[in-house]
Amino acid sequence: MPAPPLPLHCAAIDLGATSGRVMVGTWHGNELSTTEVHRFPNALRSVNGHDYWDVAGLWNEVQTGLALAAASLPSGASLASVGVDTWGVDHVLVDDAGRMVFPTHAYRDARTQPGLQALLDSPADLGRIYAATGIPAVFYNSSLQLAETVASCPAIKKLATRCLFLPDYFNYLLSGRMAHGLSIASTTQLLDVGSNDWSKTALKHFGVPPRWLGSPIKSGTKLGRVRGMPDLGKTTVVAVPGHDTTCAYDAMPAAPDGDDIFLSSGTWSLVGFESTQPLLGEEALATRVANDRTGRGEYRPLVNVIGLWLLEGTLKAFDSRPANDRSWKALLKNAAALPAPARLLDVTDPAFANPPSMKAAIDAQLRRHRTKPPQELVEYVRLICDSLGQGHADVIRRFEHLANRTFKRILMVGGGSKNALLCQATANASGLPVLSFNLEGSAVGNFANQLIALKAVKNLATFRAALATQLKPKIYQPR
Repeated sequence: MPAPPLPLHCAAIDLGATSGRVMVGTWHGNELSTTEVHRFPNALRSVNGHDYWDVAGLWNEVQTGLALAAASLPSGASLASVGVDTWGVDHVLVDDAGRMVFPTHAYRDARTQPGLQALLDSPADLGRIYAATGIPAVFYNSSLQLAETVASCPAIKKLATRCLFLPDYFNYLLSGRMAHGLSIASTTQLLDVGSNDWSKTALKHFGVPPRWLGSPIKSGTKLGRVRGMPDLGKTTVVAVPGHDTTCAYDAMPAAPDGDDIFLSSGTWSLVGFESTQPLLGEEALATRVANDRTGRGEYRPLVNVIGLWLLEGTLKAFDSRPANDRSWKALLKNAAALPAPARLLDVTDPAFANPPSMKAAIDAQLRRHRTKPPQELVEYVRLICDSLGQGHADVIRRFEHLANRTFKRILMVGGGSKNALLCQATANASGLPVLSFNLEGSAVGNFANQLIALKAVKNLATFRAALATQLKPKIYQPR
């Protein structure tokens, strides 16, 4: 009788715009257990009117986390693999030696606004780029960032030989191989919507040198062994879906019939579903549908709703903001007990993108509609959660119309899934049950793709089925 398989250990590097973490996932007996071994803050830094990321600081934290991951394993065990996922669109420009030749701007930097406005002012160009890439014009797009870089610093065309998007760059630091993941490439507004390669139309329009971009690779590609870390010398770097939202969607224990719609709720609320075809055309463009790609090559139409960035920004205006889980629960409970707001926010308002004061931006919108702004934090919390719930519902209804589909459930992961007020508001506005999973979505999806690459799991459907037996979601029925 053969011996049962030994536990398989993997590491997930999961970098977000406000925090990062390194987690260990152990697959044993058809079950996944996860342990966070290192968490660290992340924030953009402003210098001389522009916003940047501390990439070197993030790399230092990643190395610390991987060392802790290796040290956390039982005696004699080792990490079989490691995968990286990050937020989308941001990138590092390097030369042939992999040396950074330009600072890494943060996607909220206002430098893209003139280019964005020029694109919005040209309906012909806007439609042509959307038809080519399936990605709407948004201020944070890599396309607009790179166009501004090339225009403001023409010499960069000679200095840089490769543009690596953030997960690609960290994969390079780990393995020594420069490669572009298909999923993260699809966030850039530079990938061809009808193929797995770059759009010549978009590259030409934005002035991006084609030599900066190699042919994208699918998830599951093994990039090589970890270099420069003796404790991880046998650890394989696996290309997982580099976009954290794609990983979060892969972690969703979706029903095989495709009737579930996904909501990854955090700084952004990302509402979408899986499809074999993109959603294109004038209505999709007007709805700002982004036809992101899975790591396998299928489509993941989604719409970005501003998300808990609204709440995070508003909290800064109050000294009474909650400091722990208990005070958060009390705040949400008190907010839920309030009457419904007289008027909800239009969460699509571009004024909420990165205002000096989120509270002032909210107050200004309300006053434009002759509505008195709230006075207390608890009132803002109720207003924001109800408004986001309506924003989620609006997107779901539009998707049902555009895709000629009917969704039966909302699967919700991310920090917002722990916010009972937001979950209930989403169920109420949409008329659909919300299944809230206590699930580290991005990291779990990261692990899923590593396990498939290592042939420990047959495919994503098999992983989802196994994960579903472990999870007990909290269900919010519409009221």
